[in-house]
Amino acid sequence: MRVLAVWGAVVAVGVVLGGGTAVAAAGPEADLAYHGAASMAGGRVDVRFTPRNHGPAAVPDATVRLRWSEPLVDGQTFPEGCARSAARAVLCRLGALAADGVGKRVEMWVRLRGVPSEVLLEIDTVWNGGTVDRNRENDRQRVLVLDSGDAYHF
Repeated sequence: MRVLAVWGAVVAVGVVLGGGTAVAAAGPEADLAYHGAASMAGGRVDVRFTPRNHGPAAVPDATVRLRWSEPLVDGQTFPEGCARSAARAVLCRLGALAADGVGKRVEMWVRLRGVPSEVLLEIDTVWNGGTVDRNRENDRQRVLVLDSGDAYHF
């Protein structure tokens, strides 16, 4: 009897973790997207974007990660709700996003170590409040930003 109880627990854990053929019940579905622009001049990168939830469910809380291909200068100040999480990354709490709603615009500038001629900026969702996002194409952005002062839209 004890063996059956342990085997049942293993099967249940496998299902919850997606290791079995059955899949545990998913959370509500939402579709996060980020649209904005980035520019760079003299090693300073300006980034501004607006999060949007295309729904159908609301997102109770969300966090986005911005990663640069070059390390950031130490000791920078970031907007409220944003914090450096690694040598090349910043996390920003977006808060709740209503279904088919627009979130608060995020604007920041960062200084890169040195003065590279280009930088790759990657933006992606790291927390979506337990919702399921089946369309990951619009909440994962990769933008090559040249040191030209021109705005590159995403």
